[in-house]
Amino acid sequence: MDLNTVAEVISPARVGQWRPGDAWLGGGTALFGEPRPHLTRLLDLTTAGWPALTSREDGLEVAATCTIAELAAGGHDIVEKCCHAFLASFKIWNVATVGGNLCAALPAGPMIALGAALDGTVLLQGPDGERTVPVAGFVTGDGATVLREGELLRSMFLPAAALRSRTAYRQGSLHAHGRSGVLVIGRATTGGGLVLTVTAATKRPYVLVFPSPPAAELVQGAIAERIPDDAYVDDVHGLPVWRRHLTRLYAEQIRVELAP
Repeated sequence: MDLNTVAEVISPARVGQWRPGDAWLGGGTALFGEPRPHLTRLLDLTTAGWPALTSREDGLEVAATCTIAELAAGGHDIVEKCCHAFLASFKIWNVATVGGNLCAALPAGPMIALGAALDGTVLLQGPDGERTVPVAGFVTGDGATVLREGELLRSMFLPAAALRSRTAYRQGSLHAHGRSGVLVIGRATTGGGLVLTVTAATKRPYVLVFPSPPAAELVQGAIAERIPDDAYVDDVHGLPVWRRHLTRLYAEQIRVELAP
């Protein structure tokens, strides 16, 4: 979709250049997906020169401008599975960015699921400096984040311990090539514990932590207690009752799969 109110593109862009009416430009697949008549300038981050992936002893740093194709090629099974949750063509994979998917804050955003499931954090840069926020707390609702005026998402960090953990993945859609209606990821922790992350079914990520091996009743009770009924998404991609049912079904399957 044309953004016919945009009169200027600043490239390369930096934090100090932001002003009202601006938008940060990464891949643009979300930005150009709907009318945005309030925009007058785009601040291009693709020419910032950030390395897509930086492997460190303590984990993996993923630049906001890293494309889905670059991330999927990184060699981590759970990462690749989340990339495939896009159900998008190779053209989208080579343009859409990790940062764009996070900042769009759509319930079905698989990069949100990935970061929340692996204890990821995001580095935010703005006029007042830098701050680090857990991915699970970065998205606060459908299309809503904790980003402040003028801030940009610089990168996402995934800890090495979480990347090495055993994981289980379940994704459900109404049809084979539909948007994710439910996405549940489980991660085994030290001592037989379990971390369950629910996204796509809900308006924001929900992370349920069980320090020791949980019984089925405990997991189901936690889902009912921690995820209120009005947190489930209601749209053309699935009714809340269906999303809630699949969330509980997938959670039990994952609990069994990751049992010590």
